[in-house]
Amino acid sequence: MNRKRILVFGIVLVALCLLIYLQVRAWKTFDWAMFWSRTEHVNWLYIFYGLAITYLAYILRAVRWRIFLKPVCKTTTARLLAPQLVGFAALALLGRAGEMIRPYIIAKKERLTFTSQVAVWGVERIFDMGAFAVLLAVSFLSPDLRALHFYRQLREFSFLLMALILGLIVGIVIVRRSGDRVAQFMHDRVAGFAPKLAYHLREKVLSFSHGLETIHDLSSALQLVGISLFMWVLIAYAYYAVTHAYGGTLQKLTLPSEVVLMGSSMLGSMLQLPAVGGGSQLATISMLSSGFHVEHELAVSCGMMLWAVTFMSVIPIGLAIARHEHVSIRAVAEAEEKAAALAE
Repeated sequence: MNRKRILVFGIVLVALCLLIYLQVRAWKTFDWAMFWSRTEHVNWLYIFYGLAITYLAYILRAVRWRIFLKPVCKTTTARLLAPQLVGFAALALLGRAGEMIRPYIIAKKERLTFTSQVAVWGVERIFDMGAFAVLLAVSFLSPDLRALHFYRQLREFSFLLMALILGLIVGIVIVRRSGDRVAQFMHDRVAGFAPKLAYHLREKVLSFSHGLETIHDLSSALQLVGISLFMWVLIAYAYYAVTHAYGGTLQKLTLPSEVVLMGSSMLGSMLQLPAVGGGSQLATISMLSSGFHVEHELAVSCGMMLWAVTFMSVIPIGLAIARHEHVSIRAVAEAEEKAAALAE
């Protein structure tokens, strides 16, 4: 682990400790007997539904990546499914340090450049954010969200998210259509004081622009949009299945409310430590408790269950596939780090 990652790890650790401290201070009492009682009476069939839906979403990610690669190579969903599962298992185990393992494994497996697959990963993130933004916008049609005390802030956040997505799309289109000009422009700005950096920057931008050749016709674009929307609807239903595995207040949460809960988990995941997470669970628990007025013990149990089902459940099969294919996640992470350093 290099100094930069150690620094980021330290900052995240401090932030999470502060959030935990504030959460503990906000809750004067916590009934552990009630917590265990709520957890023991979970409907495990609903938890199974949540797991099945989560794994179906991983399959759809492999389908979507195959469509992204159509202009540059012919591959199959089956070939791309293993890297998806191993990559997400690495993300769960290593935290954000494992984010680039998926594109690295795919690049090696399909004999493509790492930078080009980072570009695909970037486009994938835009489709993910766009699909979630659409679900959130549709959710505003529900009267359930209007009753929330933070409805106004939620709308403002949705507008900011839309603006961010549009900005990213514009940037992607510019680099895709005028990659040579953008690369040369950035090279000229830096060449005066750092010629080597300017050279590598130009090569990286060019490789990135070539990697953006992911959508070559209208049919592919429509398939990608449809798959992304369907996948995020499935993820929302996975949240629905887990929350409805509990009784009480959680039974009243509707699908639009699950979309909001899912969004809070996504924001919290920005503060994440390897293997233990942290930010995602805290954000989910906080939203359940403060946003939807779920009792503390039930919110903690459900928040941890959501984290286990939708995020950590991929670890066993991901590690099994890595073992079967003789892939060391630690070795891949180190190789990916070196590849990223060379790309910089």
